[in-house]
Amino acid sequence: MSFRKRLSAGEFVVLAEMNTPKGVNISKMVLDSRRIKGRVDAVIIPDMDNGVMKMSALAGGVLMQQQGMEAIIHVYGRDRNSLALQGDLLAAHVLGIQNLIVVHSEDMAVGDHRDAQPVNELDEPGLLAAIRTLQEGNDMAGFELDGRPDFTTGCTLASFKDSELDLAEKKVAAGAGFIVTPPVFDIDTFSTFMEKAQKLNVPVIPTVFLIKSVAIARYIATSEPDANLSEDLIKRIRKASDREMEGIKIAGETVAALRGMAHGVRIQTLGWEHRLGAILDTAGL
Repeated sequence: MSFRKRLSAGEFVVLAEMNTPKGVNISKMVLDSRRIKGRVDAVIIPDMDNGVMKMSALAGGVLMQQQGMEAIIHVYGRDRNSLALQGDLLAAHVLGIQNLIVVHSEDMAVGDHRDAQPVNELDEPGLLAAIRTLQEGNDMAGFELDGRPDFTTGCTLASFKDSELDLAEKKVAAGAGFIVTPPVFDIDTFSTFMEKAQKLNVPVIPTVFLIKSVAIARYIATSEPDANLSEDLIKRIRKASDREMEGIKIAGETVAALRGMAHGVRIQTLGWEHRLGAILDTAGL
């Protein structure tokens, strides 16, 4: 069953995020994807969101489709103007990619091409509206298309703050059909958020982030207090005899806990895609 059909049917969807290589060696990406084939409903491909130059999400998405896995690609307005974005979206549809997530990308200052000039002609609601216009059979200039694309389109939240929920309402009104949240580290806090998110009337898919080390956990807790990563969780990892496996266990437990609360999960490992299978094992998936 496709991602769209599972989402429409209210079934729990499991999404794995997989980054493209910085180069043309696709062997690791292919191997990692084969390890989880049949165990996830789709693979999310970021598109240099963090400002680091890599192979495009469009190519990565096509590669996943070639491996027999459904792809969801990130799109945003930082690097492309409205003309290029529309062309890429049409190309994505023709190449078999029909799932999109409109995201807010990182500033160039944090990437590896700091002299690159951002475009930002379209913000997230503007890009969502542009996608809807294409699906209605016209481009942004009002000209009729020769064949219209069909997408399942979602968006993201930057945080769990109420202000982000207000912005999410605008994104849903512009065409977002599902929402992907930031990482969840506290189930009770997320449960409270879900009560507020009911007003959006679209599926909510939380992110489960693999904590690779105590240092990463401490960094998140310090720099992102809204993430609600507790001191008890940090102590649990620090006291573990195998800290890497403890992080995997925590991720798997979080996925399992979210099954009765949300419409799915996005599992994010940031380079440790070879550990996705272990997380799924721990989650009982």
